[in-house]
Amino acid sequence: MSGSQASRFVSDQGADDVVIPFAVTPLDVRGRLVRLGPALDILLANHGYPEEIARAVGEAAALTALLGSSLKFDGRFQLQTRTDGVLDMLVVDFDAPDRLRAFARFDAEKLEAALVSGDAAPAALFGKGHLAFTIDQGPDMSRYQGVVALEGQGLEAAAHEYFLRSEQIPTLVRLAVGEIMSADSGGRWRAGGLIVQFLPDSPDRRRMADLPPGDAPEGAEVEAFREDDAWSEARALAATVEDHELVDPSLSSERLLYRLFHERGVTVFDPSPLRHACRCSRDGIQTMLRRFTGQERADMIGEDGRIGVTCEFCGVKREFEPAEVAGD
Repeated sequence: MSGSQASRFVSDQGADDVVIPFAVTPLDVRGRLVRLGPALDILLANHGYPEEIARAVGEAAALTALLGSSLKFDGRFQLQTRTDGVLDMLVVDFDAPDRLRAFARFDAEKLEAALVSGDAAPAALFGKGHLAFTIDQGPDMSRYQGVVALEGQGLEAAAHEYFLRSEQIPTLVRLAVGEIMSADSGGRWRAGGLIVQFLPDSPDRRRMADLPPGDAPEGAEVEAFREDDAWSEARALAATVEDHELVDPSLSSERLLYRLFHERGVTVFDPSPLRHACRCSRDGIQTMLRRFTGQERADMIGEDGRIGVTCEFCGVKREFEPAEVAGD
């Protein structure tokens, strides 16, 4: 490792459920590396998703952690997809500074057909629709939302398109999900993600190729675009990362970053922890139920005479006596 601080040995001590910021100063690059272990395993275990759905949720959780961890305030970053595919809805919330939760809705019959046809990769499950990134800074601030069309390209490619169109920052994103098998604990889910961004002081150097205008006359010459040499090198180095490296529990985050960028020197900053946590609570649900009309609450009463509410995110079911949620 190198940077403004004194160089030191690379740590081989691995850590799960962390986001690690880093910088490659000679290339004007900054980035973050996320490694998800127990937090992802708990998140997925709460729902018992089929393997193919679990992989898509894992990718989305890694991407949400990469993007949400850049927030400099106590707010919420949300990733949401709505499509016509097998996985018609997916929501991942990141509550700064460290809380992740997620849920997915899918069509079991469509999934079975996709498995039979051999087209059940995460990108194929989404189908056509949109991916939305939402930043919520609280009730006193306006929400920001960026939307990207999903047309079978998957979350990695959609993230690249988002940064190209909305943020206009040269960016590379890599995502990987894997299930690690062991004799004592069975399968445990892991996910990893890497984001690398070119952030030179000069905005001119950050320029990217223009999107095709779509209405240029036939035969019109398009000016050749020359990418900044520093970004070309940084992107080429980062693109060498393998899926297995992003999810390997025996490969520390520092060792992985050193593998990628040791030729130029990489500075690693303090990691930020991540955890699976839902914001639902008995008091919150009770307050929500009281907002319904008396007839609506009466329609919710089950055969046991109680009102049951199950959180879509964490799967916890809470039951209430009708008198507990009676309106004022």
